[in-house]
Amino acid sequence: MKIEMVKFGEILVSRPMGKDAYLSMIAYLLPKNLTEPIQLDFAGVKVLAPSWGDEFITLLVQKYGKKVEFLNTENPSVKATLETLQLD
Repeated sequence: MKIEMVKFGEILVSRPMGKDAYLSMIAYLLPKNLTEPIQLDFAGVKVLAPSWGDEFITLLVQKYGKKVEFLNTENPSVKATLETLQLD
C-alpha cells in the first residue's frame, strides 16, 4: 500500500500535526489485516521535521516493523529526519 505523504501537507512539522496525521492514517487508510508493505512516498514533500516524523513514522515502524518502506527520500530534510530517527 503506497501512502503519498504530500497528502498530509508539503511542510510536515510539529508533534501535534504528526500525531493527528498518524491517527487519521490508522483510522481511515490502513486496513485492519494488513498483508502488503506500507510504502511512504515523500515525493512533493518540501520539509519533514524530526518532531513530525517521530510522531508519525516512528509509531508506524513500531507497529508494523519491516513492512514500512520509504520512497523518494532524496529531499535533504526527509533524508536528515530519517537519519535522525535512525530509520534510513
